Amino acid sequence: MSGSGGWTWRHRAAPYLFLAPSAALFATFLAYPLVRSAVLSFYKSAGPDHEVFVGMANYAFLLRDRYFWWAVANTLLFTVGFVALELPLALGLALLLNHRRVGLKKFFRLAFFSTYLVGQVFVAVIFALLLGGRQGLVNRLLMDGGVIGEPVGFLTDPRWSMVSMWIAALWLMSGYGMIYLLAALQGVDQRLYEAAAVDGASGWGRLVHVTLPGIRHVLWFLVLVGAIGGLQLFELPYVLFGGSGPNSAGLTVVMYLFITGFEVGDLGYASAIGWALVAMIGVLAALYLRSTGLLREERR
Repeated sequence: MSGSGGWTWRHRAAPYLFLAPSAALFATFLAYPLVRSAVLSFYKSAGPDHEVFVGMANYAFLLRDRYFWWAVANTLLFTVGFVALELPLALGLALLLNHRRVGLKKFFRLAFFSTYLVGQVFVAVIFALLLGGRQGLVNRLLMDGGVIGEPVGFLTDPRWSMVSMWIAALWLMSGYGMIYLLAALQGVDQRLYEAAAVDGASGWGRLVHVTLPGIRHVLWFLVLVGAIGGLQLFELPYVLFGGSGPNSAGLTVVMYLFITGFEVGDLGYASAIGWALVAMIGVLAALYLRSTGLLREERR
């Protein structure tokens, strides 16, 4: 009986033993930092030995902090522009590589998707060289071709800073969206295209009335992923400009969090900024769920 009881105990405990390492990692590297940052956001902090409880003061200051709102404006502008540009570009690449007359499809799929694998820091270093001043490759080609007489300040002129960020981000992420859309295109029922052709629909008509409705769920997913990624933007502009950019034109919310917490040293206020970002992403996710819920109701 004792042997049978021991086997029963081990049988019941086995799942928990297997889950224990994962649970320990989750508690150490995710749960504890989240709780700690939430608590820290109510303190003015200059390190673990210099913390003063200030209640809601950090959040109150956040509402009137012009640098924070400048970072929010930059982040939202980047996010909206990036999503608006990435979706048509990724869809165009997917449609092109899904066409039966295009050869070397596997090679081009790998080529376009491989940019996503290198990471934001590497991309920022590449585009810092491409978009640099007089010796930057882009400016050199434009000047040698007689298009411009003086180099464009892609990285030094505030008017060009956002454009530079969009160009680098599109090069990095368009292949990622292309792969998802390519898979979605291959899942669209071909009989719908045949029926549309019989009805005399043009290529544009088939795109609007067959293709886009057939891949709308993936499009919504890419909007959400692109928006969340845009709100979390940090490494790309920080490395590209070597900081917040000319006149802080490249300052983002996460960059402002980093500067506040690790350069200024106010970890409490940085934590409040982080939780404000969490609230922004939560609102975005709620809007996404509401939108997809409306789509489900329309299908019914």
